[in-house]
Amino acid sequence: MSTVTAIIKRELRSYFATPIAYVFIVIFLIMSGVFAFYLGNLYERGQADLMPFFNFHPWLYLFLVPAVAMRLWSEERNSGNIELLMTLPVKKMDWVLGKFLAAWLFIALALLLTFPMVISINYLGNPDNGVILASYFGSLLLAGGFLAIGSCISAATKNQVIAFILTVVICFLFLLAGFPMVLNFFKLFLPQVLVDAVASTSFLTHFESITKGVLDLGDLSYFALMMAVWLYATGVVIDMKKGS
Repeated sequence: MSTVTAIIKRELRSYFATPIAYVFIVIFLIMSGVFAFYLGNLYERGQADLMPFFNFHPWLYLFLVPAVAMRLWSEERNSGNIELLMTLPVKKMDWVLGKFLAAWLFIALALLLTFPMVISINYLGNPDNGVILASYFGSLLLAGGFLAIGSCISAATKNQVIAFILTVVICFLFLLAGFPMVLNFFKLFLPQVLVDAVASTSFLTHFESITKGVLDLGDLSYFALMMAVWLYATGVVIDMKKGS
């Protein structure tokens, strides 16, 4: 873990060495406010909760998380640094985990900076803070799932733009799997058990379950499994791309 910690510190320093990190955080905070207050009508609803804020997180992350993930490995491959990294006395999966956790912590920081919304909603009413905390946790898990996919795609290409686009497409497909319109379509020719199977692959289905304040083991296992599978795939892709 000391090696992973050192990698995390290295990666976090690289984020804040340029204005990109600050620009990302500012964009995230502005877009969160726009979605919650203007599109979600947070105040006009007259309810003391943050559902309009969290309802837009899947769609906000759909573009912002791939923007963070696209540089994880594409930048290393494009600059040729990946060959140097792989010759160091550090396990490959330590690099994969360290880079992923650093990016996840960076996104967690941006999410943490939305705390004024929690203060505001508590000032205006008496919300269920347990549900709010669960929703924040679900949002962080959702970002981790997107990020793990982005890590794998970033390892597969030197081009950051291609990595960004492919990550957006794949994450979008995982979101669509739980969209009511898609599920209603499958209901026309599939038995309910298969429709439920399709829904179970969706980020949206599991995220919405957590935002209701229910920390179900199935939902937590889903996100953990998604991150584990895609991070393992990242290591496999790195091996396949060695020397290319």
